[in-house]
Amino acid sequence: MLLINSLSLTSNVNAWLANSRQPRVLHVFESACNLINEHKDVLSVVSQRIGDGPFNLVVEDNVIFLDHLSLESPISNFPNGLKIGDLTINTQNARLWSPRQDWKILYARRENVLALLPPLPVTNYEFLVSNLQLFNSLASALVNADLPASINATQKLAGLGIGLTPSGDDFIMGAILAAWIIHPADVAEVLAVEVTEVAAPLTTSLSGAWLRSAGRGEAGILWHQFFEALISADQTSIQESMDKILSVGETSGADALSGFVSSFAAWSVEESTKHE
Repeated sequence: MLLINSLSLTSNVNAWLANSRQPRVLHVFESACNLINEHKDVLSVVSQRIGDGPFNLVVEDNVIFLDHLSLESPISNFPNGLKIGDLTINTQNARLWSPRQDWKILYARRENVLALLPPLPVTNYEFLVSNLQLFNSLASALVNADLPASINATQKLAGLGIGLTPSGDDFIMGAILAAWIIHPADVAEVLAVEVTEVAAPLTTSLSGAWLRSAGRGEAGILWHQFFEALISADQTSIQESMDKILSVGETSGADALSGFVSSFAAWSVEESTKHE
């Protein structure tokens, strides 16, 4: 039996712990273990190296989950704790972290965002080129707050690609995060919720969880650092934060940033047309 303390969690994690009666292990990796309950809600127990996320329970020790857990490991949750296999996690003193960004600050600075972004390296080239029309359609629809067109493009993109978070989903997520900055909060919320609720059932459980989080205006710590860098307009911080996102997965971070940048590029075109 290994007892470990948690460093941080979110209100989503607290809700998962309170409402789960039949949880099971979804995935086990070296630095993370994803759990899913009977409501298809996901909780990720992660090491400090991965850090805060919308549904992350960050543990203190650099435990190697593969050494302790399997897909068959039993799970039980109790007040201020969680037991998975031979791991007992104490959540009593964990810091509550908010995954929701302050979008009003970014909205006020939206006109400067595209100019602050350095060029993205070309990754996942074949996938991006073969689906360029779909990507452009979604970005344009979101920028114009065209909900039917956004949903139509989303239905074709969701689940497109391979992996636990397919490339199409990652692009959608990045585009939704951009929409929270481009539009006033009431407009962004409608677009974000409707689009992500359409996308989530069409893809993997983990990817659906990330999409729904974006629909609520939530993001992981690396995106928070990126947004803080944009607010400060510090080019070095912006590049460093983008590099960290680009390092996520084989192409996940790059695909999400492509969705974000493409949406701002589409918005810039629309804005310049208005002023002609």
